Amino acid sequence: MGKDRQGAIRIGIGGWTYEPWRGVFYPAGLAQKRELEHASAKLTSIEINGTYYGSQKPESFAKWHDETPEGFVFSLKAPRFATNRKVLAEAGQSIERFFTSGVTALKDKLGPINWQFMATKKLDMQDFEAFLKLLPASHEGRALRHAVEVRHDSFRHPEFIAMLRAYGVAPVVAGDSDFPQIADPTAPFVYARIMGTVEEEPLGYSEAALDHWADRVRMWVQGAVPEDLPLIAPAPEATPRDVYLYVISGHKVSNPQAAMALIERLKP
Repeated sequence: MGKDRQGAIRIGIGGWTYEPWRGVFYPAGLAQKRELEHASAKLTSIEINGTYYGSQKPESFAKWHDETPEGFVFSLKAPRFATNRKVLAEAGQSIERFFTSGVTALKDKLGPINWQFMATKKLDMQDFEAFLKLLPASHEGRALRHAVEVRHDSFRHPEFIAMLRAYGVAPVVAGDSDFPQIADPTAPFVYARIMGTVEEEPLGYSEAALDHWADRVRMWVQGAVPEDLPLIAPAPEATPRDVYLYVISGHKVSNPQAAMALIERLKP
């Protein structure tokens, strides 16, 4: 692997509509309809949360595309109707309905899809593989990337990691949280959600913690594996990976500041 080879880095937050950000992240007096424009000028990605709770209109996806700069990327939380069910193999209609709702109106700004599962959902290898088989590799000519946010300790199993690798699906790295940590690279990209911002830090995280996350991102994009994030299965061959990292939960008011601080640290 050449030293000059590495993946792309996208860093951001979850959503952009949050009243406590007004006057803190958003300038006082900024019109609400311009908040996405402002956020996308400061960040390089946003994870859209509204898609988890219900269908969005094609016109909305097209509008979000047009309001953000070139090179900006959205990830989407997939609908809960597909993941919050006893039998995942029966999620086909919900998955199809999601992809026909107009998501491809984001065009080249459509990033990974995050399929988030409840913390009570346990691993059933056969049923989970049936679910993975339902995830389309592309839609309307646009390639798709999938990540699964599994939150039960039963998923920390080498056979689960092998299955994700077979389908090219990434586990969501649940950073600084009480959720099980699954940091094995299984896809051409890494999807991390870090949840440790605190009120007493001006940037949400301490300078040392921000430096630490920036170092992890550098390792991922170069194809390495951070030594302090234990793997469940043997490490794969080193290969550059794109990284999508979102500052989520924690002291939410500070999340944009933490994301911007990481972007600054990771500038070429």
